[in-house]
Amino acid sequence: MKAAVIESVGKAVVSEVPDPTPEPGQVVVEVAACGLCGTDLHILQGEFAPTLPIVPGHEFAGEVVALGSGVTSVAVGDRVAVDPSLYCYACRYCRTGHNNLCERWAAIGVSTAGGAAQYAVAPESNCVKLPDHIRTADAALIEPLSCAVRGYDVLNSRLGSHVLIYGSGTMGLMMLELAKKTGAASVDVVDLNPERLATAQQLGVSAAAAGADELDRPQGWDVVIDATGNAAAIQDGIGRVAKAGTFLQFGVADYATTATIEPYKIYNQEITITGSMAVLHSYERAAELFAGGVLDPEVFISDRLPLDSYPDALARFASGVGRKIVVVP
Repeated sequence: MKAAVIESVGKAVVSEVPDPTPEPGQVVVEVAACGLCGTDLHILQGEFAPTLPIVPGHEFAGEVVALGSGVTSVAVGDRVAVDPSLYCYACRYCRTGHNNLCERWAAIGVSTAGGAAQYAVAPESNCVKLPDHIRTADAALIEPLSCAVRGYDVLNSRLGSHVLIYGSGTMGLMMLELAKKTGAASVDVVDLNPERLATAQQLGVSAAAAGADELDRPQGWDVVIDATGNAAAIQDGIGRVAKAGTFLQFGVADYATTATIEPYKIYNQEITITGSMAVLHSYERAAELFAGGVLDPEVFISDRLPLDSYPDALARFASGVGRKIVVVP
């Protein structure tokens, strides 16, 4: 089969690889579409310590075409979205319900072959069936949405909160849509990219600006979310949190990124600084929200490129062009 392969640090190609064979409890999915994510760039840069070469792609959906022994919950012909999370279920974090912090954390497309290919293998328990009205290729959006749902689980956001989001790429826009659903009094977005800000305005943001200084909230925001991973945005955002407010580190920063905090201010103003990592008990809920129309795929997916263009798709994503970029085998 044809697949994208990150062969070594900085090098991605499209080549022929062996077709996958399901083991007991696994299925083979014919991929309809696979989204690109910042994690893919980190893998390309040699971070996340994956073993290279690897077939990337952890945001995908498709049709089940083969079953391993013992599979009973899905059948050949079922259309599914795939939760890429692979947990050990034995370490302390898995046993205490923090599976996304698993000591042996792994994921399809990060530590095992992923969905940037014609076919991919997944455990049957990771497959969520799609309702008839959902286009299979659009369901690649469910995985990033499940990360956003996890972010809101961490926030425990109250009704009537004023929210500030740094970044109006795919993830920032998903956080915007969820903020609206969770009863925010206002949702403001900051981004240096005018095209992305225009999309935020299209989705009904309260205010959009190139910097928080342009926004009128001198007392700060109850919830500040970084969806960029950018050091300057993170540093600025921490300083914009209102008294008793929360800062959520949601964007994936480079390992070396640092920010300065003021411990007395955190103490004196009861500010919470927290983080959200990947997916935790949120994939099925994201699938249900997606089926209910929480996102418009035509807005969120800006580029649908052939699998042969995977290296170019990575370059486009790295340059900040568009919103969600997917490849179609």
